[in-house]
Order: sequence, then structure tokens, then C-alpha cells
Amino acid sequence: AARGASMYLLGATEASNAGAVAAVKARYPDIKIAGRRHGFFRDEADEIAVCAEICALQPDILWISMGVPREQRFIVRHRHRLTSVGVIKTSGGLFDFVSGMKKRAPVWMQSAGLEWLWRMVREPRRLGWRYLKTNPFALFLLLKKQGPTG
Repeated sequence: AARGASMYLLGATEASNAGAVAAVKARYPDIKIAGRRHGFFRDEADEIAVCAEICALQPDILWISMGVPREQRFIVRHRHRLTSVGVIKTSGGLFDFVSGMKKRAPVWMQSAGLEWLWRMVREPRRLGWRYLKTNPFALFLLLKKQGPTG
């Protein structure tokens, strides 16, 4: 679009959210950040008020960084309130990485598709069980899709 896409960043801690906005603006000075807010709410009324604020700002893209499954549950509860938002994009812990609050895996691990392993080693109590449940299933689907070899 001629005016460029506007974004609203919702989620993470206040420091991580503010840091992500600052990092994005530093790298892309012409980007339009319509608004931002941390991802912690007092109650449902607070969530509804934030949805009203987001709708009033009419961002083209709403980035939600609350982690799985909080961000998906937020969308299920409030999608009907976010009618003036163009696209809703969940992003897990993205704001923590963009802000520099958490360090990304070395480039070679990113390239090899092993960033999940880096994260699990760094945060085993938080991510170990999740990866233990989902990775074998993902491997099964991958092997099933490839079918028999030779």
C-alpha cells in the first residue's frame, strides 16, 4: 500500500514490548507502529478495553506475542472484537528476541533448523515438556509424508 502497513504490538513484558518497538523503529525508521501494549491483563474487562483500543487504531497487522497457548486463546476469545484489524499474527516469544531480552541461537543452529534445541537447552523447565510432547509427533508426520525410501 502507498501509506505502508501499520502495526500494533501486543504481548510480552512491558520491557520486552517497548524494546521490540524500539528495535523495529531503529531498523525500519519509516515503519508505522499504531500502538503497543504488554500482554498481561488484570481481568477480562481489561482485555476487552485493549481490544477496543486496538480497533480504534485500525492497524493493518496485529502482532500477538504471548506464547503458546495464551495468544491462541486470546484470539479465540476476542476475534469478534477485532473487526477493524487487517491481519492477526501470533508470534510466540518473538518480542523477547527482537528486543534483545533473550538471545537467539547461533546462526548455524538457525540455518540447520535447530533453534528449538537451543531454546530447550536454555529453558528446559519451561520448554522441555512441550518439545517432548510435540517433537516426536512432528517427526512422525515428517517420516509419514516422505514415505518409504528406495
